[in-house]
Amino acid sequence: MARGVNRVTLMGNLGKDPEVKYTQGGMAVATFSLATTERAKDKDGNWQDRTEWHNIKAFGRTAEVAGEYLKKGRTVYIEGRIHYDSWDDKETQQKRYRTEIIVNDLIMVGGQREGEGGGFGGGRSGGSKAANNLDQRGPEHDESQAPTGITDEDIPF
Repeated sequence: MARGVNRVTLMGNLGKDPEVKYTQGGMAVATFSLATTERAKDKDGNWQDRTEWHNIKAFGRTAEVAGEYLKKGRTVYIEGRIHYDSWDDKETQQKRYRTEIIVNDLIMVGGQREGEGGGFGGGRSGGSKAANNLDQRGPEHDESQAPTGITDEDIPF
C-alpha cells in the first residue's frame, strides 16, 4: 500500500508571541498563530488582500528557539504537517475542532520589526502597515540587482 503525504509549507508573520509550556516529561511545546496573506485584483481591478490565520505548534528544541527568539510580527518560514484534533466541550457538550500545523522545520526570515529587542538586526522602517501591525507592502525594486548580461548560453544545461 502506498504511503500518503502530509506536508505544509508556510511563510508569514507571527500574530502573537509564542506561548511555551512544558510537558510533565520536560519537553517544550510552543504555540503561536501565523498570518499568510495573498494579494489579488478584484473584478474592479483593485488590489485585495486575503489573510489566512494558522495555528502553529512546535516541540522540543524548536519550541525553545521559538519562545526565545520569535516575537509578534516576525516573519518565519515553516515546514510541517497538518494535524486535526477534536474533543467534546465540557460546558456546552458540543463537538469542538482544531486544525494545527505541527512544525518540522522553522526558519527565521529577515530581521526583526521596529521596536523589537534582541540581536537579529534592525526592523523595516516606513511603508504602509495594516492595522494588525503586519507589513503588507509588496516587494521593492532594487536598482543594484539589475540584469548582469547573462544569456541563455551561460546556463550549463
